[in-house]
Amino acid sequence: MSETKKRRIYDKAAGPATLISEGCKVTGVIAGSGDFLVSGEIDGECDLTGSLTVSPNGFWKGTIKAASVIVAGTVEGDIVANGRVEISDTAKITGTVTGAAIAVAEGAVVQGKMKTTSNTDPVEFAEKRNAEKSG
Repeated sequence: MSETKKRRIYDKAAGPATLISEGCKVTGVIAGSGDFLVSGEIDGECDLTGSLTVSPNGFWKGTIKAASVIVAGTVEGDIVANGRVEISDTAKITGTVTGAAIAVAEGAVVQGKMKTTSNTDPVEFAEKRNAEKSG
């Protein structure tokens, strides 16, 4: 398998992301451009032109609309991405997941529907982040 098939959205992020840190709770609507990293708690929705990452400790209740989405934490609501959606092995999602392409790691829990919007062929998903941490 080529190295490009192992690359994911998070690896391509340019510049620092807007951080909603652990212990922080935001209620309402988030809109903007650039990348966002959620390690805290969100109760609301977003409409972002960049990528959104929900970290393993992050919690989102509401609708997520972004260019691309990575979920490693908990999402209770729908996810709509113009591009890719990556669901890691620690993710727990309740709701509909829609994206041009969706990658789900073994161990993830998704209770709801998944819909892809592009006609591209499936690509094998090889999780490399866990291997990097252990060695």
